Amino acid sequence: MRVLIAWANDSSVNLGVRALARGSEDLVRTVWPDAEFTHLNYGRRQPEVPWSPRALVRERVTGRLGMQRWLRGFDLIWDTRSGDSFADIYGLTRHTTMSLLHEFAQQAGVPVVMAPQTIGPFRTRRGRVLARRNLRRSRLVFARDVVSASASAELGRPVAAVTSDLVFGIDQPTPAAEKRDVLLNVSGLLWNDNPHVDAERYRASIRRIIDELLAGGRTVTLFPHVLDSQSHDNDVPVSRDLAAEYDGRVDLVVPADLEDARSIIAAGELVIGARMHACLNALSTGTPAVAMAYSRKFAPLMEAVGWDHVVSITEQGEWADAVLAHAAAPALREQAEKARDRGRALLEPLVAGLRTSL
Repeated sequence: MRVLIAWANDSSVNLGVRALARGSEDLVRTVWPDAEFTHLNYGRRQPEVPWSPRALVRERVTGRLGMQRWLRGFDLIWDTRSGDSFADIYGLTRHTTMSLLHEFAQQAGVPVVMAPQTIGPFRTRRGRVLARRNLRRSRLVFARDVVSASASAELGRPVAAVTSDLVFGIDQPTPAAEKRDVLLNVSGLLWNDNPHVDAERYRASIRRIIDELLAGGRTVTLFPHVLDSQSHDNDVPVSRDLAAEYDGRVDLVVPADLEDARSIIAAGELVIGARMHACLNALSTGTPAVAMAYSRKFAPLMEAVGWDHVVSITEQGEWADAVLAHAAAPALREQAEKARDRGRALLEPLVAGLRTSL
């Protein structure tokens, strides 16, 4: 069984993308234990596949690179869309590129499955047309929350099941030997000017959260979840700068890879973060997480696993106060373990669907 995992890979600097790839592999192997995987993603390009809508169409017409022949070498295309990119909010070029690969894989005669992901929003006519065509031509479609399931149904394709995020399909980690109290994930995406939240207000809220936690006797460890790279929005530089700013009053741990990150998280008492998969990695190990949500993808997904410790940082109000209140809530560990178990149970229909439909 040869499986192409599209739009997630095991070497991305974004550990959320690595979690999607790893969760995909662990889940697919429950159905096909001997499955072999190939990854295709930004940063893991294949020479047979061009990387723009125009070039993809040209290759489909000319066949110069052998894209269709390469696609026909797979038994299954597992389309993750990086978890949240089946939408036009990140630009039509990205949406079109991903949608064309899906279309051409289907034309190559390979079944395409839309893995559990966020579906929408689609704010343009072209975005909706592309989405509708991909959904209708998929062998199976899974949504990771009810809002996404409704978006798919409105486009004419009811989902096979509402599941949870693929991170809940990853095998449980061994906790690190060193125990940590609060792991604080500071998002490089939000720290600088960005289209999602007020960056100045985000910076002020992060500093206040740190100050109040320290004043309350808790220890804080800065924890990047997007590793160092040339990209301006990785989490490492801001974490290092904050560690220097607090001059020894906070710790810093930079994970080596996904396995290391999950091991560190499993040994923590609490994660606070604006990277959604930093929080989902935590919940999938039974570690509590307070999510600072900057988009609509957070709340529905976490509500699906019974987790309501989410603070919207796109709304008015005191973000830091809300985060600190959630951090001090009772029985967080017990709730997180229930969320972990719920997330794993929600993936069972996906496994059953693969067995019966493929």
